[in-house]
Amino acid sequence: MIYEFKDGLEFAKELDRLDVLNSTRQRFYLNEGEIYMDGNSLGLSSKDAEAALQNVMNVWRKEAIKIWGVEDGRYFKFSRNLAEKLKSLINADAEEIIVMGSITSNLHQALATFYTPTEARYKILVDALNFPSDIYATKSMIELKGYEVEDVLVQVQSKDGRTLCEEDIIAEMKEDVALILLPSVLYRSAQLLDMELITKEAHKRGIIIGWDLAHSIGSVPHDFKKIDPDFAVWCSYKYLNGGPGANAGMYINRRHFGRNAGLKGWFGSKEESQFLMSHEFDQNNDANGFLLGTHNMFSMAPLDGSLNIFNEVGIETIRAKSLHITAYLMYLIDQKLSHHGYFIGNPREDSRRGGHVALEHDEAYRISLALRDHKVIPDYREPNVIRLAPVALYVSYEEVYRLVEILEKIVTHKEYEHYSLKRVTVL
Repeated sequence: MIYEFKDGLEFAKELDRLDVLNSTRQRFYLNEGEIYMDGNSLGLSSKDAEAALQNVMNVWRKEAIKIWGVEDGRYFKFSRNLAEKLKSLINADAEEIIVMGSITSNLHQALATFYTPTEARYKILVDALNFPSDIYATKSMIELKGYEVEDVLVQVQSKDGRTLCEEDIIAEMKEDVALILLPSVLYRSAQLLDMELITKEAHKRGIIIGWDLAHSIGSVPHDFKKIDPDFAVWCSYKYLNGGPGANAGMYINRRHFGRNAGLKGWFGSKEESQFLMSHEFDQNNDANGFLLGTHNMFSMAPLDGSLNIFNEVGIETIRAKSLHITAYLMYLIDQKLSHHGYFIGNPREDSRRGGHVALEHDEAYRISLALRDHKVIPDYREPNVIRLAPVALYVSYEEVYRLVEILEKIVTHKEYEHYSLKRVTVL
């Protein structure tokens, strides 16, 4: 899409007046004077999330063990309830979605279930730009199956160090590939892969394919009825605003219902047999058969509250603003920052980018430190990327404009020179 923008603070304020999501900001806790651009790493706390967590505390305080049976078993079936709220974000059936654990533990469950190597098919295809935890989990599963990583793991390389080419991925779908794991959106460059094309090509070749939605769910709508992946995993603390370490999600395509769960736990049992305490696993016949332990209520409740916002405003509305406000940010970078050594490292086309802008600079690390002293919270990724996420639900156009002014000031006055190059633990 072609967007028409203007420079100047008044234009930014006009965009805020026209923004249909502008009032949604009031449902989040925003620190006065702070510009929060790190929602692609940890989303802000919402009043809805706080109220939902407090409600669970109140029910626990009042009911104790009876919490599992009140409100028609709402808390015992909490994963199912959250699945109902999540289904519109990926256009899937609630029975295909579960909420549990972390994204990495869910990936272990998926790999343990779907990676069934044979003499002819035993390789796993991944990409060289993926988040490290996905690679650790994949290598771990390869080793658990008794293989050598170097004999099994195939990594699609990037031509530019930022993005992947779908044709290169498809070219690596050889006859010995058993499973493919890819990110929907690349965590550094925000590239959105053509999931439908890649999934279709994998299935043509009889290959199982799963997706990591960590950097897209809650920002990019997915249509799993069309894409038709075998499985997917995601975290809930980024765009979904479920809170630090919020329970993650997992999708199992219904054609795999009844498939033997690679990892088994008592919450994967059928409800009618769960408390019979048999040592024979009676697996649930939908995605809930892949659940493991007892629900972590305090890590699920804030997500329950946050998802109310998504269901009210709609993921398509969120995506529309996300594309518009990131395009506005890129426009301002082109106008004000390109001659100061800044470079946009993410794809420009709407169909090929997620919810953040990958701003590159030779001094990106020290600039990110300087931004914090200007009360701007960005996200830094090696080797030279400042990730800026103007999250649609709570970031304003005026904040984006002021952010760019600050970025210009830091470089113009060489403020970054006052900061050390020594890396800190979390940034």
